[in-house]
Amino acid sequence: MVNFKPTDEQELVRETMAGFAREVLRSAAREADEKGAVPEDVVNRGWELGLVQSGIPEQFGGYGDARSAITGALLLEELGYGDAAITLELLAPRLVTIPLALLGTDAQRAQWLPRFAGDHYVAAAAAFSEPRWDFDPTALTTRAERQGGDWVITGTKCLVPLADRADVILVYASTPNGMGAFLVERGAGGLKVGEREMNMGIKALATYPVALEGVRVPAASRLGGDDTSVAPLVDASRVAVAALATGIARAAFDYARDYAKERRAFGVAIGQKQAIAFKLADMAIEIDAMRLLTWEAAWKLDRGEPATRECYLAKDYASRAALSVADNALQVLGGHGYIRDHLVELLLRNARGLATFDGLAIV
Repeated sequence: MVNFKPTDEQELVRETMAGFAREVLRSAAREADEKGAVPEDVVNRGWELGLVQSGIPEQFGGYGDARSAITGALLLEELGYGDAAITLELLAPRLVTIPLALLGTDAQRAQWLPRFAGDHYVAAAAAFSEPRWDFDPTALTTRAERQGGDWVITGTKCLVPLADRADVILVYASTPNGMGAFLVERGAGGLKVGEREMNMGIKALATYPVALEGVRVPAASRLGGDDTSVAPLVDASRVAVAALATGIARAAFDYARDYAKERRAFGVAIGQKQAIAFKLADMAIEIDAMRLLTWEAAWKLDRGEPATRECYLAKDYASRAALSVADNALQVLGGHGYIRDHLVELLLRNARGLATFDGLAIV
């Protein structure tokens, strides 16, 4: 029987992240959005929580916590409730450390994981999405070809977080034997980072287009070796985006609900009006559905069962539902919803991009 009751340890993680999200991320969200940058002190405080180090084995300097997709989903929902853009920057190094912990060779882990177990934030990124209207995560046009003892990677990526300062970028590409991922160090020949992308949402997170013009890396740079499938990483990313979407939707719902309780018209709170009350009820139903789909997918991942279908459905449904919830929240506020003094316009802009956030987070 499926049981989604969090363990005591998971409940502690959830409560810790919830407090951090409300006290730190939410209070910094507006300024970070306006300035287009995450405050350094927020990054440092996130690092001190061990968001990255917790998943690194003890022999490489980390805390050695067992990996759990459900725990990751709980964490991302709570942090996403605070602010999606800041969350994605704080967790960007996990785009490399989690794949290494799951699929990396002993040599790859020994080379890279200790770098992310220190006292200070180290930027890293994944290059997954491609700038095509018909982008298909299962049919990447970025290609890696074997030439002697090396791999040569050619293609173009977009929405690569922190690419201008990442120590390493995990580049996903098609190979003759399926999709692979390659550890590409900063400064590699042929690796060109473009101008920062000007996004509608997640404006505090710096993302970049990246061109790979015949980037040559050693054969040992392919994550896990030549026969390793990275499909589990794609599934884990979809669950992460679904959890983030749930956090954004919850934040929009809570803001609209509280506003509806306080805003009065014709002598009563607008939340007592049937049209508003029904809209809020529909939003709450959507959020529960998003969360359950996300947890089911994460539960299957933790059990080692095939979960591609569940992960895809969770990400697809949650991305669309979060946008709907955020838009309804704006409507509850009426004209005020369009004003930057209120949080819902920021949440709506962030929710609008969820459908394109493949590869920006992982559980």
